[in-house]
Amino acid sequence: MKINTLQNWLTAGCLGLMMSASGAFAAQAEIVNISKIAGMPWFNRMGEGVTQAGKDLTVNAYQVGPSSTDAPQQVKIIEDLIAKKVSAITIVPNDADVLEPVFKKARAAGIVVLTNESPGQPSANWDVEIIDNQQFAADNVEQVAKANGGKGGYVIYVGSLTVPQHNLWADLFVKYQKEHYPQMHEVTSRMPVSESIDDSRRTTLDLMKAHPDLNTIVAFGSQGPIGAGRAVKEKRAKNKVHVYGMMIPSQAASLVKSGDITEGITYDPATAGYALTAVASSLLKGENIGPGYEVKGLGKAEVDADKKVIKFHKVLLVTKDNIDSLY
Repeated sequence: MKINTLQNWLTAGCLGLMMSASGAFAAQAEIVNISKIAGMPWFNRMGEGVTQAGKDLTVNAYQVGPSSTDAPQQVKIIEDLIAKKVSAITIVPNDADVLEPVFKKARAAGIVVLTNESPGQPSANWDVEIIDNQQFAADNVEQVAKANGGKGGYVIYVGSLTVPQHNLWADLFVKYQKEHYPQMHEVTSRMPVSESIDDSRRTTLDLMKAHPDLNTIVAFGSQGPIGAGRAVKEKRAKNKVHVYGMMIPSQAASLVKSGDITEGITYDPATAGYALTAVASSLLKGENIGPGYEVKGLGKAEVDADKKVIKFHKVLLVTKDNIDSLY
């Protein structure tokens, strides 16, 4: 009896300590995601994923964002979070190089730093990706080729010329296109307009006028397809110019249904917010990030410890047939 009593007491004590430690972690861990810009539908959706992960993992997780895509605004937010002594900072960088010094400062303060859409960021603990970059670029080219027959002129829109991931996707798109569809060509160099509906609309109108051989617009950045689709609708050019890109389905629905946006090739940004928060929580708990690492709803990740990349592949094709069933 005494032995059983002692065993029960030890078991209860250990469980109490474990629950206490877990409770302390939940109370103290503060994970903050920084979007490229506040208020944009893409990043509003990303914030939903951050919040949901916080609830599921019982951590204090939330999202903030700058009023514009100027990189110094993200720097200022990070400086404030360092002073606040948060546990982890996750971020979609507007300029990888500009942010590097403040990332170093955060790491020196013992803060976990994770990026999304910024592979190769020297001072981040990890970069977390929802899609495989090469496969994503190939998927884009193949879908475009179905519409234009693998021929004619195209242009790529990116958020800016300093956004790491957008420009990597653009590089990989061009490389794959040249290898597999040599009769396609860029009508001009990539355009940094895909974070603005107005800029992408005006650019599309200008390019359609300047380049009669333009038959495809590919936008990496969620506002690009919206602006391009509006321009195509204005000119009644949906049978001449195909629009592809990343998007929030609800924002693009009317243009997809009308055919002025041909197709969305994208992913759900909520999954990125969720994954970033989950990885940050794992690191703060001292859990191992390696082969077999898994995130709820996303499955097992491909983990490259040398490149510090945690990668899933969850491409979402948005068409007029499925758009009403999407988020």
